Formats: sequence, C-alpha cells, structure tokens
Amino acid sequence: MTDSSRLRGKRAFVTAGSTGIGAAIVRRLTAEGAAVVFSAEDAAAARSTAAACGARVVPLDVTDLAAAHRTVTEEGPFDILVNNAGMDQHEFFTHTSIEQWRHLLAVNLEAVFATTHAALPPMQAAAYGRLINIASEAGRMGSRGGAVYAAAKGGVIAFTKSIARENGRKGITANVIAPGPVDTPLLRRGVEVGGEKLLAALSAATLLNRLGTPDEVAAAVAFLAGEEAAFITGETLGVSGGMGCGA
Repeated sequence: MTDSSRLRGKRAFVTAGSTGIGAAIVRRLTAEGAAVVFSAEDAAAARSTAAACGARVVPLDVTDLAAAHRTVTEEGPFDILVNNAGMDQHEFFTHTSIEQWRHLLAVNLEAVFATTHAALPPMQAAAYGRLINIASEAGRMGSRGGAVYAAAKGGVIAFTKSIARENGRKGITANVIAPGPVDTPLLRRGVEVGGEKLLAALSAATLLNRLGTPDEVAAAVAFLAGEEAAFITGETLGVSGGMGCGA
C-alpha cells in the first residue's frame, strides 16, 4: 500500500533505476509523490520504466565519477539520493585480477562517493536530506566467492555511518539498506550455472526460506525517505529475510 502524498514536493535521484530493485524504487518513490530522476547506462532501455511512472531518465555510467558528480549537480538539488547501482562477480579472491577489483569498487563504492559529494552541499544549505545507500548483507557477513563485492559493500556501510555522523545536526539522515537474495533478472542471470538448486540454496539461507522481491526493498527505501524515519540515521536495515540476523 502506498501513500501518494508522503513524498509530495520532494525530488529524488536514483542510480541504476531501469530494472530490478532500481526500477521498483523509482516506481515506489513516484507513487508516493516524489519527482524522480534516475540514471541508466542505456537510456533507451530505461524509457519504459520512465514512461510507466512519470520519472525522467538520464544516461550515466556511474564508474565515470566526474560524470556522476556533474549529473547530480546539474540535475539537482535533490531532497533524496538513492545509490542503488551495484554489481557482483562470483570469483574466488585468488582468481581476481586488479582490473576486476578496481571495476567492482568503482561501481559499488566510488560511485557512492561521487553522487553523495554532489548531493550533500545543497542538502546542507536546505537543512534537509535523505541519503539511502543500497549495500548488501555481504557487506556485514562477508561472501564466499565475493570478497571484492563484500569489501565494497562493507565500505558503503562504513561510509554511510560517517556521513550520518557529519550531517545529523544539519537535518540530513544517512542510512543503508542491506538486501539479501532478491529475485531480479540480474540474480537469475548470475545463477544460470547453478540453476534451480542454487536458487533453492539462496532461499534456504534466509530465515523465511524464500527470495525477496524488488518491491520489498523499495518499500524500505520509501520508509527511510519519509518523515516517519526522521529519527533514524546511521543505521543498516537488513531486507534479507533474516539472512543477516546476528551479523
């Protein structure tokens, strides 16, 4: 259930909003009244998402840090920033090249630096802002076959806590959402080799014995973006079916 007035008058920027979790976030924020701009590497592929909910798409490769900073600056100011862009690579660490390390850190961590660096000054001037970063339970638990991804997402969590400490008295909250296994096209492509057995194993890793949905992550984003969450900052909210319980 959505409230079409909860975010009315707010402007939001979402990275990687064309499919999966990103598209669900874009749909949910617009349904709750926000004016949303979202990025996509392939703007043409994202037009259906934009058209369906009245959001606007801008082409952006988030690994181009100068372009990411420039885009958020030129399109802003924004009340809400959602850093959703991310990618994983299932590879044992000793088989990982320095090029893979750099690319995964660029997508998952460095892009968060660039967009946040651009979005924060206007938020500070307005004494209001909501920063929401999508990490992963891997950032709290580690990941067998995903050490670089886990390192990057762990960095996102620590970075967000630091931003929360620096900006709490400026009317800005900064929080992390840590999804577990979510049923997205990206996940389906990533587990093609393991097939249904791997999907079943991912489901069994959660206390609820199922995959999450993009809409469930989007609902958590909308909550943290709204006034009901005004006293929540520096926190990591697991939307993972209990996968991170005790982490």
